[in-house]
Amino acid sequence: MATLQKEISDSLSARPRKADEDYFTGKTIKTDTGTLEITPAMAKQVYRYLIKNDYTDDTDQVSQDYHAAKEAGTLAALPDELAPHAEQIFALIDSVFSESQLPEVGDDRKPKINPLNANFDKKAFQELWSRINHKAVYRVEFDSDELVQKCIGTLNKELRVTPLKYTIQTGIQDDQITDTQLKSGDSFQVQETTTEHGGSVHSLVKYDLLGNLAENTNLTRKTVADILTKIEPSIFAQFKQNPEHFISEASRLISEQKATIIIERLSYDEVADQYDSDIFTANQSKQDFTKAGEKLKNHIYDYVITDSEVERKFVAELDTSTEVIVYAKLPRGFLIPTPVGDYNPDWAISFKEGSVKHIYFVAETKGTMSSMELRGIEKTKIECARKFFDELNRKITADNIKYDVVTDYGKLMDVVGLKAAS
Repeated sequence: MATLQKEISDSLSARPRKADEDYFTGKTIKTDTGTLEITPAMAKQVYRYLIKNDYTDDTDQVSQDYHAAKEAGTLAALPDELAPHAEQIFALIDSVFSESQLPEVGDDRKPKINPLNANFDKKAFQELWSRINHKAVYRVEFDSDELVQKCIGTLNKELRVTPLKYTIQTGIQDDQITDTQLKSGDSFQVQETTTEHGGSVHSLVKYDLLGNLAENTNLTRKTVADILTKIEPSIFAQFKQNPEHFISEASRLISEQKATIIIERLSYDEVADQYDSDIFTANQSKQDFTKAGEKLKNHIYDYVITDSEVERKFVAELDTSTEVIVYAKLPRGFLIPTPVGDYNPDWAISFKEGSVKHIYFVAETKGTMSSMELRGIEKTKIECARKFFDELNRKITADNIKYDVVTDYGKLMDVVGLKAAS
């Protein structure tokens, strides 16, 4: 029995681990009219559906709530655009690894609890939360002609598509082969390898180039057409070499140019609605505790699930700092809307300065600050967040909220303006 349980566990653990936008994007599903590729826009809808219904946890793993609802036949309805493909969409979700599917083979398999502790109720944290829990909508106006010209220049300069290629291997299979050789691929002796490029690849797949780019960039077909008809013929000719790569790269470059322009003309308007503190308790009962360190002193939960070595070091220094009153890794339900997608900051921190005044800080931790290391869309979201918090600060007369991206605790203390403890 134990062997069977281990085999099941190994099989499940080999699956993709995150049900995020990247996982769903590009997947293909069967429809009555043929094969359909999941676009970035469709992937975002699936991802938001999972978040909205608490079907994934803070690490984007499929939660027990999803499996329980599916078994009971009570799954929330998919958005109208996805409803015709419900069976295939749910099959994709089911293929993602989930801790709740693992067989129980002892206490280590049982879910642990990570409840809010007394730090959450501290006056310092509640005051910080009351300052940042405001929702807002953004407004942006930009010149379409300016966008078209910038996109033309960027595509001509940077759009480089990798031609399709395939490898042909010829060889001889051994007369007698074992099961081990078959599994390892050692039963076939390769004698010759040839690489063929795109000119020899013929595809019957038809692409809606304008439609795909318009959907991926949230631009009109007319604007996309204006861009494509004015780029250099040699650049546009790359579409035939590798249509999918052309679409994905052109979408990325156009989106980045769009983001660069609109960030200059972006403004936020606060709305009456606010985030409820319930977002701190959603999906906190079942998490991947292999990514949690020791029990914490100043965090609003006993443990924090970290995603990288940078975050682990950051937590260790926050928790031992004499300058930090309380801090929280913000739940992923706390989102700032931006024209290039919702943004979820990492940390909310309350510092003490002297004996009275508090400094409220929202931080994003990155291993590097080099602009070459951060994706264009990510940089744009960060700049939008700056404008969002600037708008909140405009209406607060004292104890404003600081926001920045830092590489480590020392950089954080430099930005805050306090001397880091030696």
